[in-house]
Amino acid sequence: MSNQVVLVNENDDEIGLMPKLEAHQKGALHRAFSIFIFNTKGEILLQQRAFGKYHSEGLWSNTCCSHPYPNESTVNAAKRRLYEEMGIHSPLNFLYSFQYQAAVDNGLIEHELDHIFWAVSDEKPEINAEEVLNYKYISPRELRADMIKNPGSYTEWFKICLDEVLSKIKL
Repeated sequence: MSNQVVLVNENDDEIGLMPKLEAHQKGALHRAFSIFIFNTKGEILLQQRAFGKYHSEGLWSNTCCSHPYPNESTVNAAKRRLYEEMGIHSPLNFLYSFQYQAAVDNGLIEHELDHIFWAVSDEKPEINAEEVLNYKYISPRELRADMIKNPGSYTEWFKICLDEVLSKIKL
């Protein structure tokens, strides 16, 4: 496993590498991806991040998110991590990319150019307990209501991108 993230400029051009923790300490812009899996009922598969993660532990988030290794395509990294974290093999559809910066716990800063992928799958997750504490399926309506009621239960990037993801995907 690589502990390096790919640093990028605002056009997603690679400009170097940096240790993952250092990039989050400095708020350096780096490449990331987020995956949204929906079941055939239109529910979103969420994961609860495992305790012991270096930030956002125990929070609910989209199905999977991470960083590509150096010299690894973003889509291949997304497929790899979806299987490593959730035990799901699925073709992924690229939706869009966006840049954000947000303070997270432990004094860290997420500053990512995040590539959003999605898929429809009814495959039962087999979670990696080192990465994922729990999972659940939830309707977009119920999720939005809970995010308003309990915003501190969700990761920052998930709160930032959810509405746009849902507006672009028509199930």
